[in-house]
Amino acid sequence: MNLAKALEPYRHNAVFTQSPLAAEGSKYQNATTSALLHRETAVTAFQYPFALNLNDCKPKPEWTRALLKAIGELNGVSGNHARSYYEMAPASIVVRLTECLVAGYETYGFKPDKDRPGCYDFPEVIDGILHDPPDYPGSEFYLAGRLVKEMSAEKIDQLRSRGVTLERDPRRLLEIVAHKALGG
Repeated sequence: MNLAKALEPYRHNAVFTQSPLAAEGSKYQNATTSALLHRETAVTAFQYPFALNLNDCKPKPEWTRALLKAIGELNGVSGNHARSYYEMAPASIVVRLTECLVAGYETYGFKPDKDRPGCYDFPEVIDGILHDPPDYPGSEFYLAGRLVKEMSAEKIDQLRSRGVTLERDPRRLLEIVAHKALGG
């Protein structure tokens, strides 16, 4: 992972907090009074693509399973440790099991759905699978999380008919992918 990219632009959101006043004579005291702090915030989902060469992972299947489980349960990612907490476990996930060495589509592909605030879609891939003829083979794709939960029943049926694996829980999907890719 090189970069976790926000799905929505920064919109000048801010919070104000008060700094604690350190005890008199403390080596940590840098002011004689408490201060009002202005903190900029961005409340948005993030997307972070990654790729694994399963040929490199096959000699260590248990390690690879543990890695995929860790991706599904990623948390403890934070800034200012005690003050901020970012759960980075996937809310939605798109997995492609393929022999191709490149994705062939925009890897930062989640887009805000204009008609449903707070909802996100992966239009290039989903539309590409449903296109006639398809741009991408549906059997190579595994989708999970809010992406699936917020999908219409009609679109779910269309994707399943193209061979796409859909799951509501991203962690469960990663188990399915590990089983498919590594066996056992």
